[in-house]
Amino acid sequence: MHLGDELLVLGLLFIIAYVLGRLGKVIGLPAIPIYMLVGLIASPYSTFFPLSFESADVELIAVFGLILLLFNLGLEFDQDEFYGNAGKLVVSGGTRIAINFAVGFGLGLWVGWGTREALVIAGMTATSSSAIVTKLLIELRRLANRETPTILGIMVLEDVFIAFYLAIVGVVLGGQTDVLAIVLQLAVSFGFLIAMFALARWGGRVVSRLVQTKDDELFTILFFGLAVAFGGIGELLGVSDAIGAFLIGLVLGATRFRSRIEQLALPLRDIFGAFFFLNFGLALDVSTFGGVLVPAMVAVAVTLVINTLGGQIIAWQNGLTRREGLNASAMLQNRGEFALILATLAVGAGLDPRLTPFAGLYVLTMAIVGPILAVNSERIGRWIFPSKRPAVTPERDRMRAEGIALVEAATAGELPGEPVADIEAAVEEWDELDRREQQAAQQSDEATERRRDPEY
Repeated sequence: MHLGDELLVLGLLFIIAYVLGRLGKVIGLPAIPIYMLVGLIASPYSTFFPLSFESADVELIAVFGLILLLFNLGLEFDQDEFYGNAGKLVVSGGTRIAINFAVGFGLGLWVGWGTREALVIAGMTATSSSAIVTKLLIELRRLANRETPTILGIMVLEDVFIAFYLAIVGVVLGGQTDVLAIVLQLAVSFGFLIAMFALARWGGRVVSRLVQTKDDELFTILFFGLAVAFGGIGELLGVSDAIGAFLIGLVLGATRFRSRIEQLALPLRDIFGAFFFLNFGLALDVSTFGGVLVPAMVAVAVTLVINTLGGQIIAWQNGLTRREGLNASAMLQNRGEFALILATLAVGAGLDPRLTPFAGLYVLTMAIVGPILAVNSERIGRWIFPSKRPAVTPERDRMRAEGIALVEAATAGELPGEPVADIEAAVEEWDELDRREQQAAQQSDEATERRRDPEY
């Protein structure tokens, strides 16, 4: 077996991804659209790259990338945040998900590709990219912002939604028409979900004893094997390999080895995830973009408008300022890996192939626009929602002007009966009041800026 040409091209593609990634950092672009663009230029459907690369050469590695992306999503699931604030999260996050999902489903019906395709499009528009959002929160040093706990809580609820949504979509994509078979399949899917959630909630100590080992190499082999195996179990049960990997990540995240697994799994996720996004880009055909350009751009516009307005609803529900609501909406605009995962699952199940270029254009655009909005959200917020400074009344201006006139008259000898010291003291008092007003206004402005923990 001679793989010299393939290895050379693949290595060059990752070097190009590195160079473009460094350039993207300048304007705050995440890695996901970079990897997709590199795959796009090397796609056998395009002529941008002198050497083409076949998707089949990295297909299995791309599947590992999909599994590890969802595995890490489950691993990072914050159970304490979810169960401790379930009521508040359901109201805030549930409202947001419901609105985005309903609008996305309506958009899918308007596109006219089919009801199942509309359900997939609704899933693409309903949730944010947890990878991009988390990365932006860290890089922009906003972990200490007042709106950040709300953002993280909504992301946790979106993880739960993804789990149940994938279980339902797995049955829908199967094309089953018998009602009894559909009910049975849903029962199996939800039973699997509930059992794994229960194990994660109450079985952490037992699982910790089963997976403990001091050898990092063996430990890495173990959790990677579990992720792949449960991906297979999920596929066999009809809930998809992605949700199987998510659930075992959820269980392992409940053990006392969570931080150790995260430390070892993160490089694997980045490497294999890069293969997944690269492989998705390889499947894109630029010539098909024209047919989905209008639906994709409408989806982008709708997402931006709905999420911006939704940010103000989130602010109202959680006692945040309008600026903080705008910051939250800008962060949650980002779309990424889940939309691509849905497109991959849908096309693999035989749905309309236009979902692939639609998802590609939608994610590419949102993964570029979203970070730019997030980087500039505080500046935009100060422009749209200016702080209200306390106004200086005309009466105070008149009194101060009269005081100055009295001082000038006294010093000129025009008011011999008025003690100059008393008049000057009065003017100084008015000046002090003005100074305090300005100081209060400045403190009011500063209060709208988020206090940041020096640790970040």
